[in-house]
Amino acid sequence: MKRTYNIKNRKIQAKQTKERILNSAKRLFEIHGLDGVTIESIANDAEVSVPSVYSLFKSKIGILSAVIDMVIDKEQFEILAQKASRAKTLRSYVKISAQMASQMYNTEKTFMNALRGASSLSPELKKIEKVHEERRYQRQEESLKIIANQNKFKEIINFNKARDILWAFTGRDMFRLLVIERGWELLEYEKWLAESLYQLLKNDFVISIK
Repeated sequence: MKRTYNIKNRKIQAKQTKERILNSAKRLFEIHGLDGVTIESIANDAEVSVPSVYSLFKSKIGILSAVIDMVIDKEQFEILAQKASRAKTLRSYVKISAQMASQMYNTEKTFMNALRGASSLSPELKKIEKVHEERRYQRQEESLKIIANQNKFKEIINFNKARDILWAFTGRDMFRLLVIERGWELLEYEKWLAESLYQLLKNDFVISIK
């Protein structure tokens, strides 16, 4: 019983340590930018050892990736992703896709804006953004394939073109330009995005009659 308690206690401590590191990293990244923060400064701020940081995250890129994941409501994102994969019409699919983009970028915008302001030319930031974009591209491809395989939408022109359109229009840059730069309301952005995707994708997919 004592051994079980110790294992449980260590897991709790490890989780708390990880949270302290991520909270410290987030704050330091916002203040100093990516290039102005080191593993050592994160460890000092979180009051943990440098080896502990490396053990949990491997590198500064690993920490930044975890921070970005932390500021996104992953549970809500997964719920919407599941809904998208079960969509029965193209219109419902693009509506959910627009909601996913809106919620994800709105949640992370404060952190990403601060980070870009201090690290706009950082090669490390560009690297991590590329990784996240590749992950998003892959997930969207998988969801479209699920829908196609279930015969909910029948492909009639070009699957790759449809996938690229979805990826480009639901990207972070589109959200930044319209919502942050031009001041669009979130609902206005969602409606525009859903309708734009529908008009573009309906030429590549036809809704199944089944």
